[in-house]
Amino acid sequence: MRIIIVGFGVVGEAFIKILHEKENELRKVFGFKPIIVAAVDIEGAVIYQPGLNWEELHRSKQICGSIALYPGFKPRMSSIEVIENVDADVVIEATPTKVVDGEPGLSNIMTALKRKRHVITTNKGPLALALPALMELASYNGVLIRFSGAVGGGTPILDLGKKCLMGDQLKSIKGILNGTTNYILTRMDEGEVSMFAALKEAQQKGYAEADPSYDLKGIDSACKLVIMANWLMNKGVTLKDVNISGILEVTSDQVKEAKNKGSTIKLIASIADGELTVKPQPIPQKDPLCVGGVLNAVTFEAEYAGEVTVVGKGAGGVETGGAILRDLIDIRREIATF
Repeated sequence: MRIIIVGFGVVGEAFIKILHEKENELRKVFGFKPIIVAAVDIEGAVIYQPGLNWEELHRSKQICGSIALYPGFKPRMSSIEVIENVDADVVIEATPTKVVDGEPGLSNIMTALKRKRHVITTNKGPLALALPALMELASYNGVLIRFSGAVGGGTPILDLGKKCLMGDQLKSIKGILNGTTNYILTRMDEGEVSMFAALKEAQQKGYAEADPSYDLKGIDSACKLVIMANWLMNKGVTLKDVNISGILEVTSDQVKEAKNKGSTIKLIASIADGELTVKPQPIPQKDPLCVGGVLNAVTFEAEYAGEVTVVGKGAGGVETGGAILRDLIDIRREIATF
């Protein structure tokens, strides 16, 4: 299986390392050998049809922060050029999320689908803006699109809702979908520190970006909620359909008041009674959703299974790289039955 990887940041590098480590197992257990035939980052691209060398990619990344030192590197070669011209079966799209227009991820994904390449993405922007259209485009071209790492990182939130509850009907979904805000609110509750101090801690520990606005304003959670609504419940919604309130207005006094009542304030994303909402609200401390730190937690309410809750890490390079591998194996199994 020939793979193009677009975006060689923490997630892209972690995924290729996992492939390197799991090479023998993938061949013996799953019957295929993934080969990275091209890699693209902001500086340019490297292409080698027999398969790129992981150690060389890693060495270049460690030295200069990009793949620019890899032998045969093509500066300024765009991802679109690579997707259109390099022979491959799968495109992995792992560029940073942009919710204004979804670019460059949206164009990368659409180009790959039109070129009849299967797509795996961890990029929430294109999915939040255009998932129904992308699914239709994939179906029209006879290829698959998978994105389990876009919600929950390595925690199989989408897989649980899609596969493990198959045949059941989801009535509602609610959960904590953003680790950064969960860490901040946890520290405000347990450490009794201000939001500013908690945010600074999160940034120092690598849990929050230098610009955490997507997280604090609830936009990241809303993107994930839209993906879940469309993929799991066929809602056909976009970000405009979500009522969003972030945590910027949460005060230390509100956190203390909730704590005195046996609750903890969490940023909860929910789909219930036809409404999509992201807002901070008090959760009883004994509720399965009341998880601390950077954990994510989602409760599905199904017609037959009742309430089912999944808890796990919502981000991280290795965790999300593992989710990409799950999607790759899923695609391999699907195309084997064609």
